[in-house]
Amino acid sequence: MKESLRLSLSQKLQQRLSPLQMRFVRMLEMTGPEVEEEVRRELDDNPALEIADRSDSETPEDDFHESAEEMQLADYKDDDEIPAYRLEARNSSRDDVYYEPVAVAGENSLGEWLMNQLRETDINDTELLAAGYIIGNLDDNGYLTRTLPQILDDLAINAGLELTMEQLGAVADRIRALDPAGVCAYDLRDCLSLQLKRLEPTPSRKLALEIVDYYFDLFSLRHYDRLGAALGIDRDSLREAIDVIRSLNPKPGGIIGDSEADVRSRHIIPDFNVEVDGDSITLTLLNNIPDLTIEKSFSADGESFSVASTAASRKDAMAFVSRKREDATDFIDLLRLRQQTLYNVMAAIVRLQRDFFVSEDETRLRPMILKDVSRETGYDLSVISRATAGKYVSTPVGIYPLKFFFNERVGGDDEETSSREILAVIREIIEGEDPLHPFSDDALMKELNDRGYEIARRTVSKYRERLGLPVARLRKGI
Repeated sequence: MKESLRLSLSQKLQQRLSPLQMRFVRMLEMTGPEVEEEVRRELDDNPALEIADRSDSETPEDDFHESAEEMQLADYKDDDEIPAYRLEARNSSRDDVYYEPVAVAGENSLGEWLMNQLRETDINDTELLAAGYIIGNLDDNGYLTRTLPQILDDLAINAGLELTMEQLGAVADRIRALDPAGVCAYDLRDCLSLQLKRLEPTPSRKLALEIVDYYFDLFSLRHYDRLGAALGIDRDSLREAIDVIRSLNPKPGGIIGDSEADVRSRHIIPDFNVEVDGDSITLTLLNNIPDLTIEKSFSADGESFSVASTAASRKDAMAFVSRKREDATDFIDLLRLRQQTLYNVMAAIVRLQRDFFVSEDETRLRPMILKDVSRETGYDLSVISRATAGKYVSTPVGIYPLKFFFNERVGGDDEETSSREILAVIREIIEGEDPLHPFSDDALMKELNDRGYEIARRTVSKYRERLGLPVARLRKGI
């Protein structure tokens, strides 16, 4: 059969986001600092965009902004009479923003900390090279991630260093003797043992070391009755020894390298602020985004071009001005739309969770999902999800992620019990339980049912795990 060419028509209906919509979606997902960086980048890239200046008419004539330092400087006849310390001091308004550099090199990493300690000893170059390989295989908590035989092979292949296992073990022992205690451990048991061996020996510490070295499985599984019987000690002695073990640091490497820059970089910057005065709630959108406008020379075509310009260059220039002006206008509109969308979404959350903001009680959080906010705002679910992702709100009792206010309904569509309320009740029950006889999940379910919360045992297990609470056996005390 001969092949033939055929021409056919088909219709297809598709929904696609325009480039402008895609840019809005991306901007909506950004956090406050990310949007501020985007604005700075756009100001650098687009000459048609500039920061709007306040006109003189908007500033009250009697508005006084001179600081006390500026008033004192005005008392001098000229600059030559001003003392040097006046000029060196920070004589500016308290509202000025200053860049405060952070000396990020002020804190050593764990590897640098250990290597510096080794260099102060009588270690030779060969041992120092081997120690560098061992320290390079420590994780952030100070544990070895590879075995000594594997490190021995690495030294022979990569560094051409032939050592015996006894020599490498001696180098590892020198590292294990450094500060912080417990570093270069093979596992948790070894880490705790290293720390206990550094402590001044007392009866409870000797007993704790014996538990870690020989009965660690019974201790980790909290089989305290069997542990006490195996050691032949009473409950009080066992409690003292376990208290010693619990006072140790399971992650010794984590205390090194936590510089000021790392601490400051972990700070949460809220996007909203909620103030409560009685029954009145005030919502504020927090940002450092300046008011943007179109630069004057780009406001109208042809005004900034020379009459002597050729027709071709004038056409290219006009096209450039028009394109940059449109880009700047679109960016301003997108930025304004983002701010308005975020404010509307947060305002809807405040209205739906008003009882929580007024009472400052987590149990007053009502069931709320994306559809509830969608009905309040008219926005699509995807818009609300992006608007709340990675955003935080500052309240009189603390800073909360916006996702905190979303919680499913428990017990059916007609129930007004939220998962947050169930979580709070489970936490309250477990905190008040008898440490010797903690509640199992079945017992927690019965206790909740007696309080009027009809939920299943698997739901109790899910909520207990969400709270980060272990099973009853691991919560058992002495």
